[in-house]
Amino acid sequence: MNKLVALPVGLILLMYSALAGAESDDFLRRDPTVVAGFNLTDQFGAPFGLQRLKGQWSLVVIGFTSCPDVCPMTLLRLEAIRAQLGMRMLPDSIPKIIFVAVDRDRDEKVLKDYLAHFHPNYIGVTGAKTELNQLVESIGGMFRIEKRFPGDNAYNVRHSAGVAVVNPKAEWVATLNPPFHAHRTSEFLVRVIRDANTDRHARNAQ
Repeated sequence: MNKLVALPVGLILLMYSALAGAESDDFLRRDPTVVAGFNLTDQFGAPFGLQRLKGQWSLVVIGFTSCPDVCPMTLLRLEAIRAQLGMRMLPDSIPKIIFVAVDRDRDEKVLKDYLAHFHPNYIGVTGAKTELNQLVESIGGMFRIEKRFPGDNAYNVRHSAGVAVVNPKAEWVATLNPPFHAHRTSEFLVRVIRDANTDRHARNAQ
C-alpha cells in the first residue's frame, strides 16, 4: 500500500517557485524601455523607422531569410499565436509581426517573397548594419554575420531567438522565448495588452 508523504511547507513553496519560474521563462515582462531610433526599409522599399512602430502592438523577430529552421519555425508559431488571439480580441488589437532581416546582402532582394510564404501582412525590414544594430540592441537582441572571407556566400548568421513585444508607444515591454506555445503565449499577450489598456484608462480618468 502506498503511503502519503507530508512534505515540509518550505519545500512545497520552493518547488512551486521553481515551477513558476520555469513557466515564466517562456515570456518575461519588463519595465518599458523606448526603442531606439532607426532608419530601415521594408520589403516594399518604403522607409521604416520608429514612427511606424507607434499606434499598434508589435512582435519584433530577429532573423535572416537563409535561416534553415529557427526563423521559419518562429514565424509559423507566431502566426498560430495570432490565430489564438483572433478568438480573444478585435483584429486591430492583434500585434503585427515585424521581421528584422539582419543579413542585408542576401535578404534585401528576397524579403518580400520570403514573408509572403508565411502571411501577407507580415512586415520585413532591413538596411545598414548600424541601423539594424540600433533597433536590435534596443530590444535586447544580438546578431553576428559569420563571413569567413571576402566573397563567402555560404556563411551563417547567429542571432538571438527571443521575440520583443513592443507597445503602441514604441516601448519594449516583454520578451517571448522559444518554444512559443500558442495557447500559453497568447494568454500572456492578452494579459499584457489588457493591463496596458487598463492603465491607460485609469490615467485618462484622473
